[in-house]
Amino acid sequence: MSLNKLSQAKTVAQLKPGETGKVCCFKDEHLALKLLDMGCLPGTQVALKFVAPLGDPICISIDNGYSLSLRKAEAATISLVKE
Repeated sequence: MSLNKLSQAKTVAQLKPGETGKVCCFKDEHLALKLLDMGCLPGTQVALKFVAPLGDPICISIDNGYSLSLRKAEAATISLVKE
């Protein structure tokens, strides 16, 4: 990944409903294993579907056709590159 794209990276927790991005890396090694098992792989496109009324948890849509609910702290460990 180019340095320019990496500088434009944001986390899933920073997305607004309807925004999308591609997973580029994970900040937490242990949580990364859990996310990989759930299909959240590098290069996978994700979209923020909605945020709970109190801001936590959030629901993301993964490009393989399913939704995943995450705590905001977990979402902050997933770095995305905007397309």
